[in-house]
Amino acid sequence: MGTMTEIGISGYLATPAVRGPWPAVIVIQEWWGLDAQTKSIADRFAGLGYLAFAPDLFHGELAKLGDHETAMGLTHKYGPGAEAELEHVYDALKSYADCNGKIGTVGFCFGGRMSLVLGIKRPLDALCTFYGGGMQEVFDRLGGLKSPVLGLYGDQDRSIPAGTIDELKKILDKLGVDHEVVIYPNAGHAFMRDADPTTYRPDAAKDAWERAKKFLEKHLR
Repeated sequence: MGTMTEIGISGYLATPAVRGPWPAVIVIQEWWGLDAQTKSIADRFAGLGYLAFAPDLFHGELAKLGDHETAMGLTHKYGPGAEAELEHVYDALKSYADCNGKIGTVGFCFGGRMSLVLGIKRPLDALCTFYGGGMQEVFDRLGGLKSPVLGLYGDQDRSIPAGTIDELKKILDKLGVDHEVVIYPNAGHAFMRDADPTTYRPDAAKDAWERAKKFLEKHLR
């Protein structure tokens, strides 16, 4: 585990205990940066038999949990280049010796939006997006999306404007994309973030994790 220099971008690599090659999961960070929470998610996927790579899209910079001003600043600073970097990660994994060619994404918050963006540019085998902040900004680009989508949201997420999730479902229906969109009651933004007791919702998180596992198993195995 550590930096995957073969990709040309730093990040956190977690590999299964069993011998590869393996299907790959690109774990895309929240707007706090590549923190311990993101790394723990990569570890969980490696434990399930996936080559899990979490690229460091903020190039070593982190915002402290709750410091929204810094997080927004980092997103504005590095967000514009993140799309090209994720394309590079996908391309490198596709030819990586320990990857069997199957690639999916799981993104959270900022990463949830970037999962959709990568799915527009590359033929992902599976695209899982958790409460993608600002996802409505890329809706007009979704015409090229063909990847199966699993979207997981909370009904009290104030970062997602009213009607946005319904709009996403309508777009995916129109495109004929295989998708499942789940909205959890009494859950807000970052309900999967077990490191933050103010947002973590154990019941929603448990169900969402099981759905994500089944989704990836279906499309990456």
